[in-house]
Amino acid sequence: MGDDRENLTKGNASAEGNLNTNLEIGLERCVKCTLPITWETIYFDDDGVCNICKNWNTKQNVINWEGREKQLLAIFNEVKNRKNSYDCIVPFSGGKDSTFTLWAIVRKYGLKPLVVSFDHGFYRPKTVENRTRTFRKLGVDVITFTPNWQVVKKLMLEALIRKGDFCWHCHAGVFAYPMQIAVKFEIPLLIWGEGGGEYEAYFKYEDIEETDEWKFNRRIIMGMRAEDMAGFIGVELRELQTFIYPAKEELERVGIKSIPLGNFIPWDVKKHVEIIKKELGWMEDEIESGFPGKTYEKIECMFTGVRDYIKYLKRGFARITHLTTLDIKHGRMSRDEAMGLIRKYEGRKPKSLAVILEYLEINEEEFNEIVLRHLIPPAKPINPKTLLEGNKLWDQDLWFRENK
Repeated sequence: MGDDRENLTKGNASAEGNLNTNLEIGLERCVKCTLPITWETIYFDDDGVCNICKNWNTKQNVINWEGREKQLLAIFNEVKNRKNSYDCIVPFSGGKDSTFTLWAIVRKYGLKPLVVSFDHGFYRPKTVENRTRTFRKLGVDVITFTPNWQVVKKLMLEALIRKGDFCWHCHAGVFAYPMQIAVKFEIPLLIWGEGGGEYEAYFKYEDIEETDEWKFNRRIIMGMRAEDMAGFIGVELRELQTFIYPAKEELERVGIKSIPLGNFIPWDVKKHVEIIKKELGWMEDEIESGFPGKTYEKIECMFTGVRDYIKYLKRGFARITHLTTLDIKHGRMSRDEAMGLIRKYEGRKPKSLAVILEYLEINEEEFNEIVLRHLIPPAKPINPKTLLEGNKLWDQDLWFRENK
């Protein structure tokens, strides 16, 4: 597994035994992967195999990927023949998936994209470097939108209270804003990264998924529209225009199709990361909720660790479960090895929690009380005071602080 995974970070080694006793590992988990019963959209068959594994079996053994790519090329040829200013929009954060998608669209498929980026306010320094380098190496036009910070803070707190997830503004903006730009500039195609079938069961690989209004309302914004949020936080709706999905009539007028690249080519993030590192100089970074050392996973957001910490408190598992499951499915790790890593590394309180508490203007006790209201049975309540605290990220002192 390498030195990084074998050695705990400084300050945690002496308490490793303590850490294991605090992990919620008693949840029923798939007998093939490590996904627990509290994973969204999961269920198990009589043999204890989860539906996500079965969807992956379809991906690996049933789908005709050669035929799928031919369908993709037909879509690309259609938009190229329109000879618009842009062939497509690529929504972009600077993480591994959007970077690979943009590379593939430009270098492999020869399209001219407009890159549309919604800045949620949490980009880290190395991500900013990655973004700039990628844009310049690929030679693309970019629109980046940053919403009102004072409104964002209100949305974060409201979403945390109502759904136990402070990321509503990010999810809504990332998906709605590129769609608005597609309507405004009459660009008929949006290309996203991995398909939904990679991680959950809202969609099956047998189907050709579209990132449409149903997906936006059901999965992305958790059933809370911008119109709802405006009332909840007491602002005029015009303050939240960026978070509104375009009307069906507007989308049909332009003839917009919105698709994930991962439904047309086999998705393997480790292979993709090697490509973007070699071709674009894309740099990995550390995160609070992953294995020690540098990683490619969710490095673009300051609060990946906090989001995974909330998941741990609500559902009894965090990012190591997700990462080991992917490695099992790709044949890179055994389930026993994965469970050992889950016991060893999951369940730390992130140092960055202090930063987001400043943003939300609440204390840790209030935060814990809010999150634990959203406990997902059969996960059991965890006392956050018994958890070890992780190490500070190298760049945390560079982040914007409310009190400075």
